[in-house]
Amino acid sequence: MATKIRLQRGGRKGYAFYSIVIADARAPRDGRFTEKIGTYNPNTNPATVDLNFERALYWVETGAQPTDTVRNILSREGVYLMKHLRGGVKKGAFDEAAAQKKFEAWKADKQNGLAKIAEAEAKAKKAAAEAELKAEKAINEAIAKKVAEKKAAEAAAKAEAEAAATEAPAEETPAEA
Repeated sequence: MATKIRLQRGGRKGYAFYSIVIADARAPRDGRFTEKIGTYNPNTNPATVDLNFERALYWVETGAQPTDTVRNILSREGVYLMKHLRGGVKKGAFDEAAAQKKFEAWKADKQNGLAKIAEAEAKAKKAAAEAELKAEKAINEAIAKKVAEKKAAEAAAKAEAEAAATEAPAEETPAEA
């Protein structure tokens, strides 16, 4: 029986959610499967992968052929690196402890890289928010300046009208006398 590691679609319309399954190569995409080894949610940023690492490694070592997407997922999770390192142990290039140490170093390096990317995104988001706030403050200041000028003009016009009203009766009273 030729086995494949493939994605099995779930979720609602427009919001795909996949299970990573081991299935017979002749089975349909959402048909019968042998074992579920994880899930893949491409809707989050970055995509969320929940994988049973040991079972995925077992199936890759026994010859199950992954689809292209699943191969990329397994590669990102380190399954293929561990398979490669175990091959080196079998050939006697290094021992199991050295292989585990190399894998842990790779995993730590990957986590640091992901943390740097997340930090850069957070900084960019914060800078964009600050720029937006600064632009909004400038707009508000311009509006406040226009309102102040308009109020000053209205107050000046009102003061002129009052001054003209007080001068007019003052001029009329001496003329009457």
